[in-house]
Parts: sequence; C-alpha cells; structure tokens
Amino acid sequence: MRFPAARCLALTQRLRPNLPHSYPYSYSSPFTTSASLAMSAANGSAPSEEGTTLAALPKSWHFTSSLPADPLFPTPADSHKTPRDQIGPRQVRGALFTWVRPEKQKEPELLAVSPAAMRDIGLAPSEAETEEFKETVVGNKIQGWDEETLSGPGYPWAQCYGGFQFGDWAGQLGDGRAISLFESTNPKTGTRYEVQLKGAGLTPYSRFADGKAVLRSSIREFIVSEALNALGIPSTRALSLSLLPHSRVRRETMEPGAIIVRFAQSWLRFGNFDILRARGDRALIRKLATYVAEDVYGGWDKLPARLADPSNPDTSPEPTRGVPEKENQGPLGAEENRFARLFREIARRNAATVAHWQAYGFMNGVLNTDNTSILGLSIDFGPFAFMDNFDPAYTPNHDDHFLRYSYRNQPTIIWWNLVRLAEALGELLGAGPLVDDPTFITSGVADDSTAEPLISRAELLIGQAADEYKSVFLSTYKSLMTSRLGLLHQHSTDFDSLLSPLLDTLEALSLDFSHFFRRLSSLPVSEIATPDSRLHHAAIFFPEDDSLPDADKPAARQRVADWLALWRERVVQDWGSLEDWGSSTGAPVSEARDAERMAAMKKVNPNFVPRGWILDEIIKRVEKEGERDVLRRAMHMALHPFEESWDGRVFDGESYKGDEDEEVRWTGDVPKVKRAMQCSCSS
Repeated sequence: MRFPAARCLALTQRLRPNLPHSYPYSYSSPFTTSASLAMSAANGSAPSEEGTTLAALPKSWHFTSSLPADPLFPTPADSHKTPRDQIGPRQVRGALFTWVRPEKQKEPELLAVSPAAMRDIGLAPSEAETEEFKETVVGNKIQGWDEETLSGPGYPWAQCYGGFQFGDWAGQLGDGRAISLFESTNPKTGTRYEVQLKGAGLTPYSRFADGKAVLRSSIREFIVSEALNALGIPSTRALSLSLLPHSRVRRETMEPGAIIVRFAQSWLRFGNFDILRARGDRALIRKLATYVAEDVYGGWDKLPARLADPSNPDTSPEPTRGVPEKENQGPLGAEENRFARLFREIARRNAATVAHWQAYGFMNGVLNTDNTSILGLSIDFGPFAFMDNFDPAYTPNHDDHFLRYSYRNQPTIIWWNLVRLAEALGELLGAGPLVDDPTFITSGVADDSTAEPLISRAELLIGQAADEYKSVFLSTYKSLMTSRLGLLHQHSTDFDSLLSPLLDTLEALSLDFSHFFRRLSSLPVSEIATPDSRLHHAAIFFPEDDSLPDADKPAARQRVADWLALWRERVVQDWGSLEDWGSSTGAPVSEARDAERMAAMKKVNPNFVPRGWILDEIIKRVEKEGERDVLRRAMHMALHPFEESWDGRVFDGESYKGDEDEEVRWTGDVPKVKRAMQCSCSS
C-alpha cells in the first residue's frame, strides 16, 4: 500500500513556524558528546595523538554486504571487468548501490589535509606524506581489492537514491560523482566512518553530468565541513583535497578539476527512501529501514521510547532508550512500533541540527530531500553561506528565486522533507503491532477496511512527531542562544523579551550576525552601567563603513543601547551575587565573574567563520595565483574558530606560523560589496 501523499501534505502545515526569524536551540541531543569533543579540539585543548597507517586502518564494507547491488553488476568482479568508459548513466532498479571504481587520475597534486579529520579517522599525521595515501585519496589505489585476482574483501560503490528538488520530484538521482571506498574504524574511539571520493568519475547515477568536481566547489566543501564540525554543528567531514592538473571541467566556464575525500558515519539520505517509494518497492523500504536502525544507529534499542505525553512534548521528560525491538508502546490506535521509533529519532536529530544552523547563521542553500541526512548531518555543500548582515529572507543560492531555502525557511523545509520520508515509511508506521504479521510483510494491506486504521494510526504518529520535532528544535535553539548571550539560566521570558528584540534589531539595522555575538563577548558589564555608556559602546556593533544616513545613526545606536540595557539586566541576574554588591568596586557583577562570563561566551561565539567572500579569495589565490599555504592557514582558523588570534600561538604543543594581517582582515568587517554573496548550484 502506498501511503497517501495528500493526507501527509496536510501534516506539513503543523510546522509553519510562527517564529520570529530563526528558531534554533538545544536538548540533550545525541550530538552532545561529539560536539563537545569537536569544540575541545577547536579550542586547541585536545592533545595531538599519533594514529595508524592507512594500510593498518581497520576497514569494512557493511553497507555493500548488507544491501542489494545493481543486478547488472552483481559482483565487484563483474564491474571491474567492464571497461570504465562503459559504466555510465542509466536507470538502476532493485538495488541500493552499484559497484564502480574511480577513474584513474594523472599526476594529481595533494593540496591540503585536515589535521582534525586525520586524527578523528585514526590516521597518523605523517601518513599524508605517503604515496599510498596520495594515490588512495584520488582513487588510483583501491583498498581491499586485488586487481590481478579480481578478488578482495571489498570494492568501491555509488549509492542509488532519488529526491524532491525545490519541492518537485526529480526521479532517480544517486551518487553521480561520489564513490565510496570503504568503511574505516578508528582503533581508539571505535567510531566507524564511510570514506568517499567526490569528483571521482561517471557512475550510473551521473544523469547528464560528467562525474567531476571543480576546484572551486571542492575548496568550499573542504573548509566548511571542518568549520561546522569545529563549531559543534553535526556535519560530514573532509579529509583531503587534491588538484587534478590534467582535468578541465566545463561549468559556466572551463575550470580545473579536483577530488575531495570526505567521510561520515553514514551517507544515507532521505532520497534513498524516496526512490523506493516512487517505485513501490515495499520489501526494500523495510530492508533499508532495518539496516539504518541496526547498522547505522547501532540497534533498535538505541532508539527513543514513546514520550510520556506525545501530545505535549514540551512537558515530557527526555525519552528513555533501550526498548526491545518487538515491543509496541502506546494505547490502541496509537501504538508505536520500532519503525515509528526510528522515524522519531531521525526527526529529533534533524531538528537539533537545523537548530544549530539557525543559531550560527548557517544556510545549506539546497535542502532537497537528497541533501537531507538520515543521521541529521549537514551534508552535500553547494551554495551554502554563513550570514553576514542579518536578513531572515537571505538565501545564498542565486537560483532560489522563491526563497524556498532561505534562512527563515530552513526549519520548515526540514520538516517538509521529513514528511516525504514519512510517506515512504508510512505503511510501516501505520501497521503498529501488525508490522511483523507474515501476511502484512508479504502483501501489505489487503483491503480498504484494514487500510483506514493503518492510515489513521500513521497520520496520528506523524502528527505527534511534528510536535516533537518542533519541541526539540525550539529547546535546542533556545539553549544555544542562551549560551551565545552569555547567560547561565534560560528564563521562559528570554525569547520574547531579549532574543526576539535582538533579532529584530539586527535585521532592522543590517548588523552582522556573527560579529555582534563575538563583540558582545568582549563587553564588560561594568562599561555599560549608564545610558550614556551604553550609547557609546553601541558603536562597536556597526561596521566602520556604516552606510546609514547621518540623520539615522543616533536612533540606530540608541536602539542597540536600549537592548544592551535589557541584556545587562539579565547578565546581572545570572552572574551577580550579594557578595558582589559589597565588593570594593560596588559592581553588581565582580570583575572575576564577568571575566568568567566573557571567557565562556568566547568559547561559543566564533571569531572566524568561512564567509563567502573569504572562500572566494582563497579560491582565486589557489586557482589563479598558484598559492597553496593559504589553504593550510584557512583550515587552521576553521579548526580553531574561537581564538582571539592564531599567528605565533601554540597549538597542540607547537608554535603556529600564520599571517597576522590576513587574520585581522578575515575576522574584521565584511567589505560592503562582498556582503550577502550568492552563488549557483554548479560545482
């Protein structure tokens, strides 16, 4: 039975956020530990750890051993014996992947690696200097495969998926230029990642494209993947970037080709389910969902139990885990089976991630269902951007004429995508306790009399998931913004009385989103104790080339000063004490406590984010002017975004050599003509 899209569509209206501009915040999410580790590493506090060699790194191929392959190439040998130029675009059915090897590259140049990615995947820093590493990261060497005997434990593959692009069904898409090499397991942490090349050549899913990636977009993804992770935002990672000097790629112009190596705990996305639903492949939907729960998430018992009150998630305690696979929870007609728990976990993770995007002013730019991760990761970076001047209607995608993927729409769009996933899983969700009935597994719903209860149950559960999504999103966002504002406690009135007025002010005065929070982090409470002092310090939040007419500047600064009065009052409530009132300074917050507050704010408010104009400059210097070291410096700043400065500082026991003038320029006011840049999906 196909779950009715029309009835699902009505559920998207449940999250038309009547929210001021952004809404992003934090609950006790599954990302807490990894995000904390990323923040620790970004602050330079993580010790440098020696890793292993690429050859010794534990590898596996769980994905390809668990799911059906393209029937045209049922084994790796079948694919390998086929001439590479004969493996091209076509429709693939009954499969979730195709065995396909990367195209050979001539004289590739390794431009840069991410030290943090090397550490997290488990490789020794020196491994990047080896020929085996350099050949593997461009696909010239296949790990786990013997080309002479045509055998081995594993072989590269490309995924099959579909997707809704800009709201319309686009049919089969798939990994058109991405080829996964293997899954690696960090020997120390036990974390498994799927390692993938992007720009490695044609696959059956390349459609009308060429299977290549240009240097321009590869630089952008290389830096932003690591920047997001360092900010504590769930993201796929980038290990290395290689230039292909003999590859010229036609986009709007002819551009140099490149290959980026990226990794993630899973590259599965909503589109993997979309294509199966479109083709009516019930068995494979069930098989894929089971794989996601058991292999990607680590078991059915890792999923969230039913909320105490699904109709009111805001007052329900954090869901417990450990529910047995076959257990159903809830009253008659609202039973949650294991597939319902899986859908809720996917929704919760994506809610937490989009909350992080909103809190840090990040926009993906192309939030199609094929760009939405089953694990809730930031994935597939095209025309992304970090916010410059705060504008909720801003989209970095110059092809997004209707602003579908603008900043303010991101939370709603992710839910829209989740409803598409719910349509694919709808039959499994609605089946409730009958999900393991042999007749249901084989034939589905027999007639209308049994279909209606299934549909009603699925709609109820999806509606409850919508409320849970919104609750997780809002709580995560509020928590993040509470930290960014330097507050210790979250008051129920803070959003309406403090945060919403701030966002309105930033928008009305076109103030820079990231700079505002960073500069606020350095503002002592003692220096804004009077109306005159607040008016004076309001000037630091305006760029030097402030374009406001002179007649409007006093009112603009007064508006910021008025908000500073509200903020100061909340800081005093959280950080002040009776002892402070009796101190020698007579201040409501002691110098020591205020210093502690400012230090805490600087750990969550970055000094550096890879803005569009900075990335454009880096691309020009690498591509046109032949620079290389600028990539190392940009990556270092991206990996340590909260520092006051970088050049001459000690990181992981070593003195870092940077470029002080470059650092000052990249963290200063955005040049007026380079604000709110847009780019295309072409990459």
